[in-house]
Amino acid sequence: MQFVYFGNDWFADNRTSSHHIARRLGAKFPLLYIETPGLRSPNASGRDIRKLFRKLARAFRPPELVAPHLWVMTLPQIPFHRFAIVQAVNQALSRIRVRQAIRRIGFRDVITWFHVPHPGFLAHQLGERLTVFYCIDEYAKLPDVDTRSIEDMDRRLTSVADIVFVCSKGLLDSHLPLNGNTRLSPHGVDADLFGRAEDEETQTPPETRDWTRPIIGFWGLVDRWVDLSIIEHIARSRPDWTLVFIGRTAVDVSALKVLENIHFVGTKPYSALPGWAKAIDVCILPFAQNSLMLNSSPLKLREYLATGRPIVSVPLPDVKQFGDLVGTACDGPAFVKAIAECLSQNTREKSALRRKAVAGCTWDATVTNIVANLEVELSARGLDIG
Repeated sequence: MQFVYFGNDWFADNRTSSHHIARRLGAKFPLLYIETPGLRSPNASGRDIRKLFRKLARAFRPPELVAPHLWVMTLPQIPFHRFAIVQAVNQALSRIRVRQAIRRIGFRDVITWFHVPHPGFLAHQLGERLTVFYCIDEYAKLPDVDTRSIEDMDRRLTSVADIVFVCSKGLLDSHLPLNGNTRLSPHGVDADLFGRAEDEETQTPPETRDWTRPIIGFWGLVDRWVDLSIIEHIARSRPDWTLVFIGRTAVDVSALKVLENIHFVGTKPYSALPGWAKAIDVCILPFAQNSLMLNSSPLKLREYLATGRPIVSVPLPDVKQFGDLVGTACDGPAFVKAIAECLSQNTREKSALRRKAVAGCTWDATVTNIVANLEVELSARGLDIG
């Protein structure tokens, strides 16, 4: 098998399912990873402008070898998807560049893999043996995207893909009517990495050692899917608790920053997260309860479980499958109560049960299952597995 894989920014700080799966597929098979511009149009912020220029600079470079038989390149694509002329230019330019890259590295009989819907116009345009769509979100509901345009792209790619993988039951229900060959493929977790939160050798970050305990923590992007009112209520109700948020903030959190017991520490290396987890007494998922989140499968949930730390989350469908291993709450007062219960009732036995719940749900197991599905699909079509 040889893969042409359309995913998120390869060098992004935030590690997503796109990176976890591509790294493991790329360790087994030759893989060309193609960075795809974001779903939303860039705004006038300095961060977006810098990112746009970086992508433009990389878009016309040859594929870069970043690991044995794993290359990375950037798709040249204008982000204003809703304009017909833009779509036409994107399709022509992208088709040329990707075909050039495939020839350059000597790929033949590839499998195309789409982790996002907007480069889906390339499906069945690259002489591939199979087209895979791995859907992890209700993309049209993400903040600041052109809802109608992205929804159309998602539906079209779902319909034309040879096989569709989805990470949640909600996405299975919405995609199966469009493509009968849709399979549930829940997210994995790097259980060994996050299990280090329990190791004696793992060091906590120096800045956390002077904070008042208990420490309530969250890692990941703080965007509109996070319910800031829950966070504010926790902080104001319990000034004796410390709240820490690890990752980039994409929304205005100035009202929270004035509170002395809240710390926004910015993005940290993925490998450093076990140390932060070790410093945290309770992990939280204070998400907004909307269609986007109800159909999601947060990576953080399994990462939190793998650390063994107590967890309080809004009652998402993905949360409920873990039963009483995860506390649930719908609003600020309920979060305060549930966190207090976690603090008073946590034991080593409960910590071990949380780790055990995801011990077999690794990214390696996820990719092994995906490859098995692809082998069956190729065999059913009379194609060589290769």
